[in-house]
Amino acid sequence: MNFQRILVPIGAVGLTAWAWQSWGWMGIAMVVTGGVMWLLLYFTRLVQIMKRASNRPIGFVDSAVMLNAKLKPGVSLMHVVAMTRALGQLETAKDVQPEVFSWRDGSQSVVRCVFAQGKLQSWTLDRPFQATDVEPVTESAND
Repeated sequence: MNFQRILVPIGAVGLTAWAWQSWGWMGIAMVVTGGVMWLLLYFTRLVQIMKRASNRPIGFVDSAVMLNAKLKPGVSLMHVVAMTRALGQLETAKDVQPEVFSWRDGSQSVVRCVFAQGKLQSWTLDRPFQATDVEPVTESAND
């Protein structure tokens, strides 16, 4: 269960009640002003992230290996978009949980991220097969 959905409204009501008891209408005005300021800062951050992502192709990242190293379970989709500076390529049907997004780099390495309710659950790094990945076979001189 997501306690944030319960604790944030209870905290806001508690803070408003405390402000009312301490300073009356002026306290409520301060709480409302603080809440509006927080919402404006959050909205500004979201707009800035989306503006940066709009300048890049969907599903592209500079280095899939570096993205793989930076990912942590539980981060939000918006945090991953901010890290990659690009929207992910949706690989599942729209509005189906869990959602799978992918980011690809220039070497065709792909990071596939699984998000449940907007939070990162797991991810995989798929790298293309290269001839340098195989040990060279040498002929023996005794033949």
